[in-house]
Amino acid sequence: MRTLRTLLTFFLITCLQAGAQDLAHYKRALKELAAAKYQGRGYAKGGANKAGAFLEKEYEKAGVDEVVRQPFTLDIQTFAGKMQMWADGKKLTAGIDFSMREYSPGVKGEFPIYHVDTLRFDADRMFRDLEKPEYKDCLVACEFWFTYKHREAFGRLQKAGECPNAGLIYTWPSPIKFFKAYGHRVVDKPIVWVTPEAIEGVQRVRLNVDAKFMKAYECFNVISKVEGERHDSCFVFTAHYDHVGNLGKKVFYAGANDNASGSAALVTLAAYYAKHRPKYDIYFLAFSGEDANLRGSTYFVEHPTFPLERIKYLFNIDMIGDNNPILYCEVSDAGMEAFPLFEKINSERQYFKALNRGDLAANSDHYVFATRGVPCIFLENEKGDAYQYYHTILDNYKHAVFDSYEPLFRLVRDVVEQYK
Repeated sequence: MRTLRTLLTFFLITCLQAGAQDLAHYKRALKELAAAKYQGRGYAKGGANKAGAFLEKEYEKAGVDEVVRQPFTLDIQTFAGKMQMWADGKKLTAGIDFSMREYSPGVKGEFPIYHVDTLRFDADRMFRDLEKPEYKDCLVACEFWFTYKHREAFGRLQKAGECPNAGLIYTWPSPIKFFKAYGHRVVDKPIVWVTPEAIEGVQRVRLNVDAKFMKAYECFNVISKVEGERHDSCFVFTAHYDHVGNLGKKVFYAGANDNASGSAALVTLAAYYAKHRPKYDIYFLAFSGEDANLRGSTYFVEHPTFPLERIKYLFNIDMIGDNNPILYCEVSDAGMEAFPLFEKINSERQYFKALNRGDLAANSDHYVFATRGVPCIFLENEKGDAYQYYHTILDNYKHAVFDSYEPLFRLVRDVVEQYK
């Protein structure tokens, strides 16, 4: 009988632990957010706001005590119209062979190509070459990191009146990426991302690219709350639900890992705490505008809906849809006091092989809280099988990876339970 009771107790404990996080719910929410109807959760086709409305309903279904919108606006360059490119007459594929720099204007026309000699690079010689008749109104093609290393010279090529080139081509290895962080401004000349294979040896290109600058575009953060036994302090979970949106009429970036994965985790965490009431209030902040240079979280810290001083600890969950056994972290100065607790719990329960703490950077929404003295941690499962698809059209549900969700859920749950 004692053996039977022991087995039943073990079974019940196992079931409770397994039910603490809901993988099926997580997958459903992630799949929904990566669906075509949200068009990459960008701005040109309203995808971000549609995703925010979906999250509102999910929080309400979860049984939280409060769900509110926090409106804000942003300026953003978008590319949801024509998106065509030909290299020496060969048509290239948007999102595969080429994309646009986020702050590029639209561009239409045919252009000669000037290939930069990176082995014998001389900026003055390049500028002299561009004055030659054969390179009139050319596009200057060069490997991106080389242009970054020589950004003073290449920065001149972006400005009207500085040099006679019509624009630039940055080469980037396949799969080609698309970014949005600095899309709040537009430079004078077009800048195109192209794979090295697509532009190698090419003499002329033709482009037909539409762009639309959206000024004061209306977005919103979704703020939900589960009330705890005490209201003098709170824990906060954050994730951004926006992504980079469209590249032309047909191509969109689903962003399954970035960051449908983190947004789906917030939904299941909210559902868990609505059923298992915490000691302290817990807020779930789903931000828009992260991929547009942390605009939603910046607005929140400038217009907080509760005092930032009340935050005991903030967990920013971003890009956890991967299978690296080592979890990447960034911790604010104020958050370092509690970091040994993360390491202790992880070491005892072996959720991850290790926690790899990197330098604090302005790479996600935790940063704006960190600079204001909030104890916080950034949690990202990077450089597994899914990482290669980051900011590409292949970051979709087909390539979604779910390995890190359950251990991350348990880690943050245990930290909340044991945090003093």
